[in-house]
Amino acid sequence: MKDIFERIHESSGGPLGQYREKFEGYYTFPKLEGEIGPHMKFQGKEVLCWSLNNYLGLANHPAVRKADADGAAKWGLAYPMGSRMLTGHTALHEQLERELADFEKKEAAFQMNFGYQGIVSVIDSLMTRHDVIVFDAEAHACLLDGKRLHIGKSFSYKHNDIVSCEKKLQVACKIADEQGGGVLLITEGVYGMTGALGILDQIVALKKKYNFRILIDDAHGFGVMGEHGRGTSEHFNVMDDIDIYIGAYAKSMACIGGFVASKKYIIDFLRYNMRSQIYAKALPMPIVEGCLKRLEIIRSAEGDELRKKLWTVTRRLQEGFRNLGFSIGPAEACVTPVHIMGGVNQAANMAYDLRENYKIFCSIVTYPVIPVGMIIFRIIPTAAHSIEDVDYTLNAFKEIKEKLASGKYDEPAPMLNFTR
Repeated sequence: MKDIFERIHESSGGPLGQYREKFEGYYTFPKLEGEIGPHMKFQGKEVLCWSLNNYLGLANHPAVRKADADGAAKWGLAYPMGSRMLTGHTALHEQLERELADFEKKEAAFQMNFGYQGIVSVIDSLMTRHDVIVFDAEAHACLLDGKRLHIGKSFSYKHNDIVSCEKKLQVACKIADEQGGGVLLITEGVYGMTGALGILDQIVALKKKYNFRILIDDAHGFGVMGEHGRGTSEHFNVMDDIDIYIGAYAKSMACIGGFVASKKYIIDFLRYNMRSQIYAKALPMPIVEGCLKRLEIIRSAEGDELRKKLWTVTRRLQEGFRNLGFSIGPAEACVTPVHIMGGVNQAANMAYDLRENYKIFCSIVTYPVIPVGMIIFRIIPTAAHSIEDVDYTLNAFKEIKEKLASGKYDEPAPMLNFTR
C-alpha cells in the first residue's frame, strides 16, 4: 500500500501541474492588479487586458460600485446567516428571483451561490436512475460533472452535430421508455472556449419528434445575446421551448453566483432538493442588492447601448483577425479564440513576447486542454474596450504571426524570475 501523500509527492503534478515549477505566477495563476478594466497591471507594468469576462463593463460601472458599497455598508457581508431553507431567506432574494424570472419569461427562478456548483446540483436533483442524459461532447466541465453524478445512462453527441444528436436521442428515448424514465438534453448557449453558439433552434425542432426536456447553460449568453440580452434562447427565438434556463452572474453581471429559471413547480422542487444550496450559506445581501442594480442596467436603454458597443468591438476584432488570415473557428459570440499551430514552448514564447514587448495580456490555452500542436489565445472583448485597443491588438498579432513563421519562437522559453 502506498500513502496518498507519497503518491502525489512522486507524481509529475498532472497534465497541467507538471508545468507549475516553470510557469506558475506568469502563465498560470498570474496576478492582474489595479482597477478592473481593459488596462490593468501585470508584473508591475500596465497591460492591455483581454482576459476578463466583464462583457458589459459593469465591474466598474459607477452605479454598480455605489450599489455594492452601499449594500456592504448597510448589511455587512454576513447577513443573512445560514442557508436559504433555514435562516438565510430574505425579501430581497425573492425580489431578485422574481425579476430574473420575468426577464427570462419563466414562471420562477432560484438563485445559486455559484454557477458551477449550482449547475452540478440542478442536474443531480432532477435525475433518477431511470432517466437518461444526452449531452454535447464539448459541454462545460460543470455540466459534465453534473452528468457524472447521474447513476443512470448518458450519451454524448458530436459537438453541435444535429444528426448525431438525433441518433443519440432516439436511443435515449427508447431506453427511458423501457425504464419508465425521461430524457434530459444538456447543451450550452455559448461555448466559452470557442465562442460557438449551441444549435438551440435545431435541437428545439426535435421536440416535434421526441419527448425530452432541454437544459441550457447560458453563462456566456445571459445579458449579452438576444435583442434585449435575455440570452442565446432569445437570439434563436426559442425562449418558450427551453425548459430549464441557467444563467451566471460571473460574466455580464461581473459578480458571483447564478440562477436557474423554469416552471414554478420545477423551481419549487429544486429549492427543496438542491444539496449545494440546502447545505450552503445564502448569498450575502450586498451581492443580492448589487445584482438587482446590475439587472436593472441590463434591462434598460443603457444596457442596450452597452451591448451595442460590445458587439461593435467584437465584430471589429473578429473581422480583423479573419482579414489577417487567423483562424478563429466558428466564433459567433463575443469569445474570440485565435488558433495558431505550435507547441507549449512556442506558446510560452509568444505569450511572453505579447506581455513583455507589446504589453498585451490574453489567456493562453495549450495541450492538454486542447490537442497537441494547437495554441489558442482566448480573447474576451468588452464594452469597456475601445476601437483603438482593437486595432493595436490586431497589429501586434500580425507581427507575432510573422515571427512565428520565421522560427523566432522555436528557441527554449525563458526561465522566468518573478515573485509568487
